[in-house]
Amino acid sequence: MKIALLFVGKTETGYLPAAIAMYAERLTRYAAVEVKIVPEPKNAGSLSEQEQKKREGELILSAVGDGEVLLLDERGKEFSSEEFSAFLSKKMQGSAKLITFVSGGAYGFSEEVYRRANGKIALSRMTFSHQMVRLFFVEQLYRAFSIMKGEPYHHK
Repeated sequence: MKIALLFVGKTETGYLPAAIAMYAERLTRYAAVEVKIVPEPKNAGSLSEQEQKKREGELILSAVGDGEVLLLDERGKEFSSEEFSAFLSKKMQGSAKLITFVSGGAYGFSEEVYRRANGKIALSRMTFSHQMVRLFFVEQLYRAFSIMKGEPYHHK
């Protein structure tokens, strides 16, 4: 199975790109992983929230391709690390050859992206910056695989 991590905009905070890259590299032991960056729309600062989501949505939809699309969204399903590992394991045993996890911009997703998605995952009931979500999720993805493999990274 292949996993794509689709992020809107560059990760700007200095330490985040290195940490995200570290976990993405670790993930390659378990699955083919691709990190895709969709650029923010031009003149994003001058756009309304709705217009920004619409333009980001167009870019997201052009980048996701075939396969299953799961959005990282505050209104999604919450999992413990063990539950997420089981969820991912079940997906891997199914027919999905590609799962794309999408982290949107600061305002979330357009309605078109929600319609295309196969599901939504929430990392917490708390709100995190869209920059931090990337790191938190890629670490949890790595943790999920380590749980599946019975490796000592995760402690109960």
